[in-house]
Amino acid sequence: MSNTRVLITGANTGIGFATAEKLVQGGADVILACRNPAKAAEAQAQLQALGGKGSVDVIELDLNSLASVKAAAVLVKERYGSIDVLINNAGLFGEALYQTEDGYEQQFGVNYLAPFLFTQLLLPALQQAKAGRIIHLASVMHWLGSIKPETFRQTSGSYRAVAAYGQSKLANLLFSHALARQLEGTSVTSNALHPGGVDSDIYRDLPKFQYAVMKPFLIPTSRPANLITKMAVSEEWATRNGQYVSAHMPNWQSSSAKNSKLADQLYLQSMDMVREYL
Repeated sequence: MSNTRVLITGANTGIGFATAEKLVQGGADVILACRNPAKAAEAQAQLQALGGKGSVDVIELDLNSLASVKAAAVLVKERYGSIDVLINNAGLFGEALYQTEDGYEQQFGVNYLAPFLFTQLLLPALQQAKAGRIIHLASVMHWLGSIKPETFRQTSGSYRAVAAYGQSKLANLLFSHALARQLEGTSVTSNALHPGGVDSDIYRDLPKFQYAVMKPFLIPTSRPANLITKMAVSEEWATRNGQYVSAHMPNWQSSSAKNSKLADQLYLQSMDMVREYL
């Protein structure tokens, strides 16, 4: 992992932090891209205390704002020039209807559209690396989602939180596949994974009785972190592109996730939505 520069979004807690631990201990230089600077600094200190050979840097990134995404990407390119691995890890699950600063339904905006823009902006930095890798955290929950453009900017009416989350994770997976096809034959790859039902903040925000029922079936963050680390730095994943794997259960994909026409259509729609920031 020596001299490998890895950027992880949402790396101050949960799966992102567990992955950062493994990478730093292995000698990689890790950039924590986080919304809360104070929490990011705490995570940075903890990772540096591990005594690994890798360095730990912090940049501010708020996926609730496309302007913040743009600013973070500009900073990365100015400060580092190139990165070897981008891990789109950050995300949220929200039971109520909220909007991002740009007016998108929050789960769609934070889980999908902002990482879409961040990835587009960092492609030149990944192409500067000897072999760039992009890793998207999707989810088995993509089975419960469908792409409904009329909900991208939903501000009122009936809100099905699970369906909205499923849509965002289906979008992640479709993006990974569409991008992989575009990158075929280049030095950069795009792959996605389902991390499993992980005992992380995304579930701890549930009502206490729901969390108590789910907790015995949740896996530790180390399990997906092991898989993500392999995807990020192992020789086994050096040329794998356009794949979807799972850390916890079968990596079955829905018919929608395998629909290349839908993936390409969403890609073009997304480019239109973020065009002013490109």
